[in-house]
Formats: sequence, C-alpha cells, structure tokens
Amino acid sequence: MVSQLQQTITVCSDSVGETAETVVHAVLKQFSNHEIKIRRIGHIQHEDEIQNIMEEVAQQGGFVAYTLVQPELREMMKQESIRLGVRAIDIMGPMIQAVIDTFNDAPSSKPGLLHQLDAEYFRRVEAVEFAVKSDDGRDTSSFLKADLVLIGVSRTSKTPLSIFLAHKGYKVANLPLVPEVKPPKELFLVPSNRIVSLVMDADQLLRIRSERLKALGLPNGSKYAGMERILEELDYAHALVKQLGCPMINVTDKAIEETAGIILDYLQ
Repeated sequence: MVSQLQQTITVCSDSVGETAETVVHAVLKQFSNHEIKIRRIGHIQHEDEIQNIMEEVAQQGGFVAYTLVQPELREMMKQESIRLGVRAIDIMGPMIQAVIDTFNDAPSSKPGLLHQLDAEYFRRVEAVEFAVKSDDGRDTSSFLKADLVLIGVSRTSKTPLSIFLAHKGYKVANLPLVPEVKPPKELFLVPSNRIVSLVMDADQLLRIRSERLKALGLPNGSKYAGMERILEELDYAHALVKQLGCPMINVTDKAIEETAGIILDYLQ
C-alpha cells in the first residue's frame, strides 16, 4: 500500500513556479485521486538547493516537476534524478530545445520572464479593471471603448467570461438582457463584430436559475426560474441579436475556456 507521504508532487522553479504548478493541476484533473499534495519551491538559484530537495523527495516519495531555464540547474536536476532514482519531469526543457533546433535561436536563460511587470502585464491589469467597472451594464459608456461587448440573459456566464478574457488583455463589457428594459443606445453604436450574444438551452438555464435561488434561500416558485419566463427572455434575446446582426454562441455544457476560445476566433 502506498503511504500518505508518497502522495506529493514537488514543483521546482528558478522563478515562482506558477507555470509548472498550472501544468500539474491540469494533469491531476484527469485522475480521481484528489489526495495528492503539490509542494511548490521557487526561486532556486544554486545546485546545492536541488541536491537537498531531491534528497527530501527520495525519502518522502512522489516525483518532481520542474521549470528551470538555467542549463546548469537543469543538468543538476537530471543528475540527481538518476543518482537518487527520483522521477523528475522537465516541463520547459524539451520546448526550449525544440525552439533552438527549429529556429536556430538561443534562449536568454533568464528565469521569471513570464512574470515581468512589462507593458503586457499592465495591459491585463487595465483590462481586468475595465471588466469589473463595466460588469452587468453598470457603465454603458464603456461599450464604445471595449474590445468586446457580451450580451445575454441572466446566468449565461457573461461575468466570468469577461474576467477570463480580461486576463488575456481584452477589455470586455457585458450587458444582461431583460425584456422590460430597453437596451442602451450605446449598444447600437458598437460594430456588430465586437458584440457576442450568449444563449443557453432553456432546460439547463432552468436548472441553473433554480440552484441560484436555492443558494440565495429564495423560494423555487419565483418567476425568475420559471420556464415561461426563461423562454420569453430567450425569444427577446434572439430578436435583439437579429436586430444587431452579431454572432450568437450557445454556451450549454461549454466550459468558460471553450467559449472564450470561440470568442477569440471571432475577434481575430
């Protein structure tokens, strides 16, 4: 039987280690064992640090996933892996080598470049602030400054999509569609290729809204979670989309990342 101490993946990096940890989390989602612990060790600078880490892993069990851009640290990791019989997965090394071999280029071997506070970083921060300010139609004047305006009835993932796209540097505003509320004039001034409507199958929308009411401690009999009301809202949304001439995406059973990918295809 495998002991609890062995249920650990050690993530090592000469930067913060976020890249390696993200990859490890993505892989673990494919497995049912949720007891695996991820230990992250960042800002590794010296070979003796790697020796100490690998000896700990050899004693405790598990394996190592690492992103080390400095060649001497990568080489030490490989040597210690062989010496101690500890599996070590090089996440960036093969990609770096592929770029070298294919494009005849040389890496800077400088850790942490992904997380530098460069212009791209500040652009993403600005986009997130924009998305928060422009959420749920709070600032309709922002529509004309947005890279994208998301519209849709309640509970079609407009807000999480706005934030997700903002982290990629896009300024996104969103507007809930309600039959009784006339859309703001600014919406009709936005080019149709910068507007995307989100819809969802009525049955799933009914389930999501019912769960939402339950979470808020409200009665299930609310009109908001009634099929008649949902169909009315969806009909209204379809009519408005036809008027605007913008694309519509059915987000039923789609992950945020999947919908975002479709939207990015539109934008590009």
